[in-house]
Amino acid sequence: MNIHEYQGKAILKSYGVSIQEGIVAETPEQAVEAAKELQKQTGTGWWVVKAQIHAGGRGKGKIVGTEQRGVALAKNLDDVYNISKALLGNVLVTIQTGEAGKQVNKIYVAQDVYYPGESEPKEYYMSVLLDRAQGRNTIIYSTEGGMNIEDVAHNTPELIFKEEIDPATGLQAFQARKIAFNLGVTGEAFKQMVKFITSLYNAYDGIDSAMFEINPVLKTSDNKIIAVDAKVSLDENALYRHADYAALRDISEEDPTEVEAGEHNLNYVKLDGNVGCMVNGAGLAMATMDIIKLSGGEPANFLDVGGTANAARVEQAFRIILKDKNVKAILVNIFGGIVRCDRVAQGIVDAYNNIGEINIPIIVRLQGTNAVEAKKIIDESGLKVHSAIQLAEAAAKVKEVLA
Repeated sequence: MNIHEYQGKAILKSYGVSIQEGIVAETPEQAVEAAKELQKQTGTGWWVVKAQIHAGGRGKGKIVGTEQRGVALAKNLDDVYNISKALLGNVLVTIQTGEAGKQVNKIYVAQDVYYPGESEPKEYYMSVLLDRAQGRNTIIYSTEGGMNIEDVAHNTPELIFKEEIDPATGLQAFQARKIAFNLGVTGEAFKQMVKFITSLYNAYDGIDSAMFEINPVLKTSDNKIIAVDAKVSLDENALYRHADYAALRDISEEDPTEVEAGEHNLNYVKLDGNVGCMVNGAGLAMATMDIIKLSGGEPANFLDVGGTANAARVEQAFRIILKDKNVKAILVNIFGGIVRCDRVAQGIVDAYNNIGEINIPIIVRLQGTNAVEAKKIIDESGLKVHSAIQLAEAAAKVKEVLA
């Protein structure tokens, strides 16, 4: 589950991570008041106004039809008001949103941390995530912060460092010092960086995060180490342990169809293809998507109805798939281990009748418990549903209906 920058920073701060202070606002008037309050708290005379959307590249992104960037420096309260007004309620397009962009409903007014001092500010990159190949949490970091890390990895891979964390011991003090040393910080900044790294990892581990990405981590001109940005993703499978964090979810930032699917306990991810698929089990779903590709089609979605799919869930799955106008055929591939195939078949028939006229081909492959009875239900339904026994047969029918 992704959360906004201001929410991620609040979590980081609660774990002792130094952050760029800021206040969220939903109107230009609130933004101005937030700026005044920040001036009292921090003494800042300039402010940074940031669009709050679940996408990176905000600083380079633009509001549709204007030159307004998603992140902008305000040198006075009039600037705060005008920038906020240009952002709020309008659509911001970045490299990660695609052409559709995302509507900005909130902005974050933050203190200016690039002030003059005894040394030049320096930006670093740091993230914490799970390396699935190694089965370990890993800190990825670089001296080249404030820019697309993908470009750094492509052009200068030697500037990307990794530090694996042993799950039995957690982050060790020597590892935090090693990271700070590799980043080239010295003196007071070195001490601050070690503290920052330790607190950051504790936050990642403590909230069951899926990913932390701080870009940039800033060494200020007076040698403070702070998080200027915060991209935080929470592990949805662990939210039952963090009810307070589950409340941070902003469904306006998510695909409406995926939200609806979640309400019905369906695991659904929308894709860009033309063949909808309904499967039970994530592994079988991935294999089914491969079969669709091999048959000449493109998967339109990942949809796992789960091991206990009943008629009502199957009907809802059909309704969700049919919301996608790009779908030209639907492949249902169910293995009846826990679930009974005849119940799924009846669900398909009921869904067909309840939804009304379905004008695209449906290919159904049911194997496992009561598969024979299921095929009989499908074949005797009188509906325009193609049944298949083997997976290769189902793939051939997909190819046939797409021809």
